[in-house]
Amino acid sequence: MTMFFPTSHEAGSSSFSESPQPCRELSFSEIQLATQDFDESLVIGHGGFGKVYKGTITNGESLLVVAVKRLDSTSNQGAVEFWAEVKMLSKLRHCHLVSLIGYCNDRQEMVLVYEYMPRGTLEDHLHNLQTLLPWVRRLKICIGAARGLDYLHTGAGIHHGVIHRDVKSSNILLHNNWAAKISDFGLSKIGPTNQPSTYVNTLVKGTFGYLDPDYFQTGRLTRKSDVYAFGVVLLEVLCGKRAVDRSLDEERWGLASWALDSIKEGRLKQIVDPNIKGRIFPKCLKEFARLAERCLHSHPKQRPTMAEVVVSLESILVLQEKANTALCPPAKTLFGMKMPMFLFPSNQENFVDGISLKPLELYLDSIQGEHKVLNQENFGEHKVLIQFAFKTISTATENFSAANKMTQHRYGSMYKGKLQNGQGIVVSRPYLDTELQGYKRELSLLVKSQHENLIQLLGYCIKGTTMFIVYDFAPYSSLDRLIFDPMSTLLDWNERYKIILGVARVLIYLHKHAPIQIIHGSVKPSNILLDVSLDPKLADFWFARCLANNENDSVNAEIILQTSEYTAPEYTDIYHGPVSTKSDVFSFGMLILKTISGCRKYNDIPTANENFVHYAWTNWWAGTSSSIVDPRIDADSRSIRSFIHIGLLCVQEDASDRPTMEDVLAMLLSGSFLTLPIPKKPVSPQIIKEDLAITNVPVALLLENHDIETVDEFISELDPRKVSFTCKQGLIATYSHTDYLPPFF
Repeated sequence: MTMFFPTSHEAGSSSFSESPQPCRELSFSEIQLATQDFDESLVIGHGGFGKVYKGTITNGESLLVVAVKRLDSTSNQGAVEFWAEVKMLSKLRHCHLVSLIGYCNDRQEMVLVYEYMPRGTLEDHLHNLQTLLPWVRRLKICIGAARGLDYLHTGAGIHHGVIHRDVKSSNILLHNNWAAKISDFGLSKIGPTNQPSTYVNTLVKGTFGYLDPDYFQTGRLTRKSDVYAFGVVLLEVLCGKRAVDRSLDEERWGLASWALDSIKEGRLKQIVDPNIKGRIFPKCLKEFARLAERCLHSHPKQRPTMAEVVVSLESILVLQEKANTALCPPAKTLFGMKMPMFLFPSNQENFVDGISLKPLELYLDSIQGEHKVLNQENFGEHKVLIQFAFKTISTATENFSAANKMTQHRYGSMYKGKLQNGQGIVVSRPYLDTELQGYKRELSLLVKSQHENLIQLLGYCIKGTTMFIVYDFAPYSSLDRLIFDPMSTLLDWNERYKIILGVARVLIYLHKHAPIQIIHGSVKPSNILLDVSLDPKLADFWFARCLANNENDSVNAEIILQTSEYTAPEYTDIYHGPVSTKSDVFSFGMLILKTISGCRKYNDIPTANENFVHYAWTNWWAGTSSSIVDPRIDADSRSIRSFIHIGLLCVQEDASDRPTMEDVLAMLLSGSFLTLPIPKKPVSPQIIKEDLAITNVPVALLLENHDIETVDEFISELDPRKVSFTCKQGLIATYSHTDYLPPFF
């Protein structure tokens, strides 16, 4: 087998991996000592390579528990697979790949030493052990394994993607915290990543039951062969059966064909593992089965990429976690209407100062005249919020002190705080008492949405006519402070990339996978909050719009509420045409460019009378991209140029020329190895000052009747069909509320 490996410089230059850590070469005597001379009582597994032992080696002044894999003299594997794994894992570092700690090549002895995974393999928990693996845990394991494979396929810190070629449940190992890690790279192949269709001609190797039929028949190995094998793993997780199971129909011992036929015959619920049957939210079950079918498509080009698999699994997990609340049958009321009755999980820890929980989102639906009977299938759309006393949030934020102020937008500011029980929170406080409407929009959207990169609602507070929103989040900082403040903690390139990727994923969720598809409308660094791990959380839904299942992913906007450098050109004046998801793509492109440059405002650039997009494009076209890169970060110029290129594609003046967020994510994951279209030169270099209100466009919306004291009173004032607002400058905007729930808000 011929394999090409990049130089150490190439391996360390990508933004996708940590710097490769040195892999120790150990003597055979050290291995014998670590395993007590290969004591059979320490055997923890067997494989095609040989036995695996639990051992202990010295790590400086401490001891490190490891897994030791020793080549069996009778194994059909040998030096080729041994050196393939050493070279591969010595260059790969990812939280969802097993780390190679060392190796031994002493005459006839070939030994590999890995980090120890105390919970064994996914196969063990599905088929061998008596432990019950809950459905949500299974989903999280699948997500972790998918992320590991996605990393391998899309560059993996080297100039060639890695095709694993032996994806199976026994090669997915589990850490103490159930984090999944891909292992066993002895059969892996390295090949180009700039074209998804690229294949490698090779002798067919792998494990029966997981083998891609196309690869088996043609000998052409592609990344989609791993996708097929992962589809089989998904079915193992769902059905609790092995990839080859003799208990299945006599003519169909293969799990893939049996399960796919069962799904086509309408027997999906019958093939679910009895241990988790009845515990899967129906919509999640259908989406999970649909994803497995796509992975197992007979034509490789029709299968999703692993990046798409990750996004789909994350969306399924969101649906399931939101559905995990019990529901009693509805009861009839005096007026003959049905009133949903709830059995909430134990939530004593959620009470604050004796304030009771209040299902605000049910009111939000009811104001539209839509009285829905909730059941097991739609209850997951709802979540209960805590109504806080003003004293509680005031104390938590130290009376909204300047020291606790994190960021601000046109209509208010966000403050970090801590409740008496130690829980970290963020409180959004409006500037005006009458800004209740914008916060109602934010509540009604966030109460139905959940994603790991989306700030999560905890509750709300009403003081007179002022509404405060409370988020369940312990913040570290906001992105704008870290990239624009020269005195702040420096973000290196890997951290900036991680943030960009997280924001891309949550925008895909909002555009395609959220219960109500949403255009965020205000993607910019000040609305990206970061936790201590620098994981991004998208905040501020003041300008958000619902898509209402519009096939064109657009809505009509009768009034535009903001403008800034991050605002798409279609927002630049009062606009009656469609505002689409491509508006968020424009803002995201600006986010990429600003995150790379550390340049806050238009007057930070050296060229007069030129806006930032025009300045960035001019330097990219001239080959002087380094001129716009934050001088404080050190990253490979090719990688930086690639990201500037992607950012410029996102900020095309014509929305139809911009990619979708799914395309953007694929470009980001492919790094500098994908051939990209050429972005058009910006038409107009006019300067747009950040957060400058356009003439004759209202900067705030005021309720005609804002003399209210509670949410209930506020809601009762709204007509279920139409709401009119009086604006500061006397303009009136009227919105119909008939197309979707909730509507404009």
